[in-house]
Amino acid sequence: MAPPTTSTFLDAGDMRRLVRHEGLAAFTAAVAARIEREFLRWEDFDKRARTAAYGPEGVIELMPVADRTQFAFKYVNGHPGNTRRGLPTVMAFGVLADMATGTPRLLAELSLLTAIRTAAMSALAARRLARPGSRTMALIGNGAQSEFQALAFRDLVGIRTLRLHDTDPAATDKLVANLRHQGLALHRAATAEAACAGADIVTTATADPRHAAVLRAGMVAPGTHVNAIGGDSPGKTELDPALLADAAVFVEYAPQTRVEGEIQQMPADFPVTEFWRVLAGMHPGRRDAAQVTVFDSVGFALEDLAALAHAAEVAQRLGIGRPIALVASPADPKDLFGLLSVPAQAGVQAATEAA
Repeated sequence: MAPPTTSTFLDAGDMRRLVRHEGLAAFTAAVAARIEREFLRWEDFDKRARTAAYGPEGVIELMPVADRTQFAFKYVNGHPGNTRRGLPTVMAFGVLADMATGTPRLLAELSLLTAIRTAAMSALAARRLARPGSRTMALIGNGAQSEFQALAFRDLVGIRTLRLHDTDPAATDKLVANLRHQGLALHRAATAEAACAGADIVTTATADPRHAAVLRAGMVAPGTHVNAIGGDSPGKTELDPALLADAAVFVEYAPQTRVEGEIQQMPADFPVTEFWRVLAGMHPGRRDAAQVTVFDSVGFALEDLAALAHAAEVAQRLGIGRPIALVASPADPKDLFGLLSVPAQAGVQAATEAA
């Protein structure tokens, strides 16, 4: 008998139920822990840069990664103009499959989970790269990612004060309304430069699809940690090259980041450190209290595998999700064509019995 090929499907409502049941803080912390665990197995994975299809209005990407037991991929788009159409800028879904058989085991909505894993990764990096005792963060770009970043930094890093700036005041209004009861001191800033004043950490999460200098070298004080998450495709950056030149820059997967990240602006041999080396104790991370550190984060498939695996475990434990026949499963695995004859035969038999 052929092994079962039934997959579990988690739709947007299921993912919301998972997170609400666990609590966002606990769920984010668990994803961060899972990411750290998988990054410490870095050499076990077959890694590659994501595949992207670029159009005049945005990008659609596929992000694969695998080890000996599991394969994962994420479909994700980035269309900054979508909000004018009433659509999210980022939409995503993902798959987990068995490497031994190729059987897809999980199909899941990932827009919400992508925001959580991005925030978890940011906080994980900041715990190793920001100065101990960092309590104030500038958050430049107050769109869909901002609340997740704010709360992850509150819970996992210890941030207590946010300095907020967005070119769209309505975005900051939204952020303030969502976080007003979350134990954070919220301060609006008229400019990005004003937001950076007194900040231990600066997070940039803008959606401008151009080469931009949202953050310039003179805007950050010595010792600042910069968490740059908005630049994630060729031609889309947020940081002044002069800032990068004077900083210690950390990345997820260098071959991908050199094409899509802030360092696309720098020479091909510009020195960067893959963050897994810090987790593994192969690099000290921040070297002193005055050093400016930059986490040039574009998102990497290994983070999605970690988030998917955690979601799958929680869903199984709670009985959330439903089985679907995502792929064909003929009784005789060599007779795929036979599937087409089953309905016809069943129909003839039913008609004969009725007569």
